[in-house]
Amino acid sequence: MRIVLDAMGSDTCPEPEILAAAEAVRLFGDDIILTGPAGVLERKLKAIQADLTKITLVDAPDTITMQDKGMALVLKAKRPNSKTSMAVGIDLVKDGKADAFITAGNTGGAMTTAYFRLGTIPGVERPALAATFPIRHGYCVVLDIGANPDCKPEHLLQFAIMGSVFVNKARGIANPRIAILSNGEESGKGNELVRNTVPLLSSSGLNFIGNVEGKELFGGEADVVVTDGFTGNVLLKSSEAVAKLLTDTIKEQLKSGPLTMLGALLARPAFSKVKALMDPDDVGAAPLLGVNGLVFIGHGRSNARALVSAIKAARLAIETNVLGNTQSAIHNYLSLSQTKGE
Repeated sequence: MRIVLDAMGSDTCPEPEILAAAEAVRLFGDDIILTGPAGVLERKLKAIQADLTKITLVDAPDTITMQDKGMALVLKAKRPNSKTSMAVGIDLVKDGKADAFITAGNTGGAMTTAYFRLGTIPGVERPALAATFPIRHGYCVVLDIGANPDCKPEHLLQFAIMGSVFVNKARGIANPRIAILSNGEESGKGNELVRNTVPLLSSSGLNFIGNVEGKELFGGEADVVVTDGFTGNVLLKSSEAVAKLLTDTIKEQLKSGPLTMLGALLARPAFSKVKALMDPDDVGAAPLLGVNGLVFIGHGRSNARALVSAIKAARLAIETNVLGNTQSAIHNYLSLSQTKGE
């Protein structure tokens, strides 16, 4: 496998990316391609005595930063001769020289660059970011979590198809349960977008189970939950904040006295399992579903372990042909819709 890692993505780049590339080569033996200023990257790789036989450096002297907005960002993403680490890396995927691209950089920049340089799968109007949420007895994929603040019902239907394929291939769930996020589980609840999307999902042939609230989502009622990017992003950030609050509060309380410290020692295995469940570094990055290539976007705070997890997720997507299966699923749905309309 050939996986591109944007060396200039994370908040503390390129150190986490350098360490992640070296560790991924050691663990998986794949070819890792780092995009960024080649001279700087080479010096840093040599400093940690990395195995350079499996790491390729592709020079990309420019970057998309967190300060890039509006037209400046669009131009960096769209120009054919763009030399940003994202554009150079995504072009390698487009040209068939790499199988997947990973970045922990500017999310909007990554999505815009992928959209302009890869295009979307025929039949997909909007790509969607798919986040994996820990739930009771497993995980749930929620999309969109930020790529599309405003959506139409047709977009949420496309998200559901793509999410179903991703969960089937990446999680091995044969017939994923699809739901739509709403303010009530009863039929007829929700805003106009939810109410207009439900009939499309009901007649889609997917395993649609209806509306879910937050409690059903985290209770494990669905495998895939669709929503607009604005709501999904609020859900994601609120969930991360609550998880951190609970973790920090528990840590403080467990250090409040000798008895609680003793209890904490005895309960360490249980706390370790909870910590692992809530650890975003284990997930690594979210796939951008709907573009014509495998693109994964991680958090700016990503450390080397998170980026290795992202590489692991990309490897699984390559192995299970997530892209090809998504293309087929969208094509089959469009063909079926045309047949019904005749």
